[in-house]
Amino acid sequence: QVQLVESGGGLVQAGGSLRLSCAASGSIFSINVMGWYRQAPGKQRELVAHITRDGITHYVDSVKGRFTISRDNAKNTVYLQMNSLKPDDTAVYYCHAYAPLSYWGQGTQVTVSS
Repeated sequence: QVQLVESGGGLVQAGGSLRLSCAASGSIFSINVMGWYRQAPGKQRELVAHITRDGITHYVDSVKGRFTISRDNAKNTVYLQMNSLKPDDTAVYYCHAYAPLSYWGQGTQVTVSS
């Protein structure tokens, strides 16, 4: 079992920045990939970015150059630094771990005002 706890969401103006954190606990040795998904109202949940245990990253095209995912294995924490935020980034952001079963955090709201 893996438990994920997110923090760092909130309300920000367009062009601003936020950093999300996700702390993992439990069977953390089994985690291979950690990432962030988001779900906007009326839309399907989509992958935003993920990072492997070895630090290989992947981003959805819409956030490339603006978001950075990083991982601190010593703290069992993954971060999502979000810069140049746009109103279209408004969504509930979910932390995800593949271990190899899928585990999800409770979600944190990110709202970007225009």
